Amino acid sequence: MKVQLPHHWLTGILLLAGTTAIAGPGKKTTEKQAYIDKNNMDAEVKPGDNFYSYANGAWVKSNPVPGSKTRWGSFDVLREESSKRLRNLLETATQNGKDRNAQMIGDFYASGMDSAAIEAKGIQPIKAELDKITAISDVNGLLTAFASLRTQGYGAPLFGMFIGQDRKNVTAYIPQISQGGTSLPDRDYYLKDDGRSMKIRTAYRTHLEHMFALSGENATAAAASADAVIRIETALAKAQLSRVEMRDPYKTYNKFAVKDLATLTPGWDWKDLFTKMQVQTGDSVLVNNPQFVKTADALLSAVPLHEWKAYLHWSILKSAAPYLSSAFVNEAFSFNQVLTGQKEQTPRWQRMSGLIDNNLGDLLGQLYVAQYFKPEAKQRMLDLVNNLQATFSERIKRLSWMSDETKQRAQEKLQAFTKKIAYPDTWKTYDGVTITRNDFLSNVHSCAVWQYNYMVNRMGKPVDRTEWGMTPPTINAYYNPSNNEIAFPAGILQFPFFDFGADDAVNYGGIGAVIGHEMTHGFDDQGRQYAADGNLKDWWTKADADKFKAKADEIVKQYDAFKVLDTLHVNGKLTLGENLADLGGLNIAYEAFTKTPEFKEGKKIDGFTPTQRFFLSWAQVWRSNALPETQAQLLLTDPHSPGEARANCPIVNIDAWYDAFSVQPGDKMYKPKEQRTQIW
Repeated sequence: MKVQLPHHWLTGILLLAGTTAIAGPGKKTTEKQAYIDKNNMDAEVKPGDNFYSYANGAWVKSNPVPGSKTRWGSFDVLREESSKRLRNLLETATQNGKDRNAQMIGDFYASGMDSAAIEAKGIQPIKAELDKITAISDVNGLLTAFASLRTQGYGAPLFGMFIGQDRKNVTAYIPQISQGGTSLPDRDYYLKDDGRSMKIRTAYRTHLEHMFALSGENATAAAASADAVIRIETALAKAQLSRVEMRDPYKTYNKFAVKDLATLTPGWDWKDLFTKMQVQTGDSVLVNNPQFVKTADALLSAVPLHEWKAYLHWSILKSAAPYLSSAFVNEAFSFNQVLTGQKEQTPRWQRMSGLIDNNLGDLLGQLYVAQYFKPEAKQRMLDLVNNLQATFSERIKRLSWMSDETKQRAQEKLQAFTKKIAYPDTWKTYDGVTITRNDFLSNVHSCAVWQYNYMVNRMGKPVDRTEWGMTPPTINAYYNPSNNEIAFPAGILQFPFFDFGADDAVNYGGIGAVIGHEMTHGFDDQGRQYAADGNLKDWWTKADADKFKAKADEIVKQYDAFKVLDTLHVNGKLTLGENLADLGGLNIAYEAFTKTPEFKEGKKIDGFTPTQRFFLSWAQVWRSNALPETQAQLLLTDPHSPGEARANCPIVNIDAWYDAFSVQPGDKMYKPKEQRTQIW
């Protein structure tokens, strides 16, 4: 029930399902670490035929996806270890919760682990909310429910609403209305008639019937409710922009005076609706898809009241199901199995540790940093960031395709980066959140309500540029265009990304490429449209913009050709930002690495040259296995390319890789020099 950020808030997330490791951040292992382990490689594969398989083949073969996971790779191994650390912190807090922070997270964890108490309550925790929906008698009652359910943490029915920075005036917060209202992972699942989509729709309808039956409806009523939800969600899906269209920051920037919103929705009193959503609006609102809002308004009068009530019942059921009795949890999981192929449920302790990290992340994060993070890693990371920033600046100066005018503005933006490393300077205190040991769902709701209030109370206040978009234990990183900032949580500062004991080749091929990746997001197809101050405005000459787009199109075509699963290919337009960031980040990291004494000395380690170790380090970060169902879903929904594509596609554009592994014409990955794409 966590309040979700809009898609544009963090454009440069390294990996959506990011992941912790053998040694703590910056902590040396007691045994000698094989940073490039030949036992994980497949020497039978030529580096120039499939570098990913050459670097990772043996590991991939011997590490199938565990039953409780949907994929398994470097990130997931780290994430698994991280969750064990969180479990240790939480279990300790349940025993020694004397101070407020420990009491809150300890009692929250204890309430979530008390399966007997949760089981005994059945549907009772949400019965009153379901009854309120049943009692609605008119359209005004529906609109009130659309508002009140989100303020109480029961999802975001019909449309999304978020208080965030105005992309063209980033010093101010503004209410933002977005398309939404659907439950399946992408609109295509409602609209396409291929075998996978139809199988998922059939399973979804069955899932809806089962959930409505669990709520107390008889078979006939449950079937009618399921049909109503599917009809409404399909109509909303038809009005949604595609994920590729949603990547256009100008297309999704539509500012309306609050009084003019009535032109989109004649049947809605927006002033009253915002009041019920507890939002002080100011005079303007952003709408990312005006046509969607028009469609929602038309549906409000066209769809019978009883069908809308079924839709709102579903909003409550799906948001609460993970926190109710096993009948609801198991039913939700059974449908998730169809979507992802996951064979076993994630252990309860792991679900609880993730839930608390998502909801009280700054409380748990403080404990995590104190026990598992070495302060010297923060300074080492800052040194690396500064090294890569200086190298990126040098590369911009040398660009042959960009004019001096645009180069100057690019340099201004690069130098204006805000750097966030490890954890925030100021921790959230979650004042107003009430946590008890005997009421799990109330704890979840208390956190959800706090987060919603925290968001809406931004209105009229100065923008808080110190706020983080990820918690400290997160194994991930991001770039935020409106703040022009790069952030690297404590969780990612460990092997295979970073280790004090590793040679520079490993660290630059790992965390160095991550740093370069996030920096390049400021200059990818989306990020380049934001200026140094974070505002959405054009700072490019037309000629330079056209040259950039032509080069970006080369990357789109390269990834479009990458086949992942039977007939399914990577969507080059959906993944363009991440692919550009991988290419730029790897180039920047490699050049920065060439300045190190280790590179200049050229000494082999374990039989590999410094350059070979750099590229092997890059490739091993992306090793993974994924279930076919999960792969198919990610190709539709994930702006990141699959691991094999991320390992292989950037390097074929980098001359140093060819030289390091003697890649020649005739090798499957060989790309003639004149066809190699160079951007940043």
